Amino acid sequence: MNLANRYPPIADHGLIGDLQTAALVSSRGEVDWWCTPRFDSPSIFASLLDSERGGHCGLAADVADDEGATVRQLYLSDTAVLVTRYMAPGGVGEVADFMPAVHAPQATDRHQMVRVARVVRGSLSFTLNCRPRFDYGRASHTLERVDDRTVVFHGPDTDLHVQAAEGITLEADGEDVTARFTLRAGEASGVVLTSTAAGGPAGPAPSVQTLADELESCRSFWQTWLRACTYAGRWRDIVYRSAITLKLLTYAPTGAPIAAATMGLPEQIGGERNWDYRYTWVRDGSLSVRALNDLGFTEEANAFRHWIRDRLKAGGTASGEPLQIMYRIDGDPYLTEENLDHLEGYRGSAPVRAGNAAADQIQLDIYGEAADALAQSSAALGAIKGWQDFADVLDWLADHWDRPDEGIWETRGGRQNFTYSRLMTWVAFERGIRLALQHSRPADLARWREARDAVYRQIVERGWNEERQAFVQHFDTTVLDASLLLMPRVGFISPHDPQWLSTLAAMDEELVSDSLVYRYNPAASPDGLRGSEGTFNLCSFLYVEALARAGKPHQARYAFDKMLTYANHVGLFAEEIGPSGEQLGNFPQAFTHLALIAAALALDEQLTGAEAKPYGRPEGRPRGWPAPKPPGGGTEAPGG
Repeated sequence: MNLANRYPPIADHGLIGDLQTAALVSSRGEVDWWCTPRFDSPSIFASLLDSERGGHCGLAADVADDEGATVRQLYLSDTAVLVTRYMAPGGVGEVADFMPAVHAPQATDRHQMVRVARVVRGSLSFTLNCRPRFDYGRASHTLERVDDRTVVFHGPDTDLHVQAAEGITLEADGEDVTARFTLRAGEASGVVLTSTAAGGPAGPAPSVQTLADELESCRSFWQTWLRACTYAGRWRDIVYRSAITLKLLTYAPTGAPIAAATMGLPEQIGGERNWDYRYTWVRDGSLSVRALNDLGFTEEANAFRHWIRDRLKAGGTASGEPLQIMYRIDGDPYLTEENLDHLEGYRGSAPVRAGNAAADQIQLDIYGEAADALAQSSAALGAIKGWQDFADVLDWLADHWDRPDEGIWETRGGRQNFTYSRLMTWVAFERGIRLALQHSRPADLARWREARDAVYRQIVERGWNEERQAFVQHFDTTVLDASLLLMPRVGFISPHDPQWLSTLAAMDEELVSDSLVYRYNPAASPDGLRGSEGTFNLCSFLYVEALARAGKPHQARYAFDKMLTYANHVGLFAEEIGPSGEQLGNFPQAFTHLALIAAALALDEQLTGAEAKPYGRPEGRPRGWPAPKPPGGGTEAPGG
């Protein structure tokens, strides 16, 4: 079997989780990614990174050889309950996958995955294969068969209990487990996978009624949580799905969101850009806070602000700076990177990396993102000591902002004076000054104002390139950078300013390909890595927002609608889009979904305003909708 057949497309997955860990389920019915007890723990199932050594848990109807059989996957509306439906000549059935939410605020070693099979018409046979491989497939395990419905896989530090409901008998297959069972219309059964610390109890085997009750509880949890959402715009379904995805990627005990559920998924098939995204980036988390806050989810936003405040207080970073770009979800600053050379990687994309060596990079933009997150709530800095920790960081930044860094994209090609980094240090001082004045807090305002104005002048004088008539990636290049699409949002420049419109036009020519946006041109600005990458979904949605705020809402809407066609079958996005429209990189990615939310909010606002105005001169054709070119003097309908 070739590599493509052994690995499903990255997009061919749904995400389930319990707010402390998460798993991917393919439309084949395989759980091929699950790390427990935390997002950043070693995996139990990782066949997505090595189909032979990674381990998986499959539960699917036996319809692969049935002529005319179809398989469809969807979420129950407004929930994180994933349903895979099987429609075959002999019957129609489905498997519902979910993880009961962990309501306790403390971290726990006990996590459950519930897989419920049922048939609604005719009859279907189902096959279960459970083949865990502990510690990224490096550790061996033993199998204990307790009875016909309960087995325990004993790993080095973790046990995995598999318990079946009535109608399923678990059979040993070497050190793994299989089962085959048939259900008729109206019947249901299923299994519960429970991970615990070594020697931990799992409880009694479930009944079919218990499984039904758990499913209803999970459905109720998500629909109740979603009632806090204030969004009532044009794209309710995709915005709700993005909000649920951000919630699933947030570690409830600390309020820290991770960048993505996975590690090692490539930005280019067969390439080396395979990173571990199961950590909390200050930048990503801060932007997630804004997206959730704008939707009305203030509890999650405040939890992350408290996490940021704790990082300011703790110091002690691996980089030696007051903040570092990323942490483990519990705030640990040490993320040692290692290559897992025993794993072949997704479709041969090696090396597979666990940990992230970029943690000790210097990226000065994080101070602006942290300050912006804190500035969104008057209570974010808490007591007097919280303000003092924040003010101390800004005092430090006033002496350390004017230096090269690695930049937002974590390039490994050397430090530069990145314009985006300067932009966000301007934001740090501007938000700090605003907070001090609004809340009458003590601050060295003269010093902060002097630093803020010096940064502003440097961006205007050195970040602007006369030749390109645009703001550029760093002070010694003519290369454009899509991160600067955030300039109007953070208040540095008006979205209608001529210099900004000129920058947007330059990006449109160089970085935009039919609504898809590249971060920058690696060939013109080497990043120290081999290979290429796809267009970056974050940037594509930032482009939509920038167009909308620049007074081009209909062009923005066309770009937005086209971007939505790249979502997978259940509304999820990875990090990038490849040349054939395939999803690439870690999946699903928080950055993409938070930018989608921001774009939808901006578009709703601008379209509503445009619809309230009388018709006037059109803003122009959307990009990708060419002027008609009649063949042979005839008339051609515009296409795009």
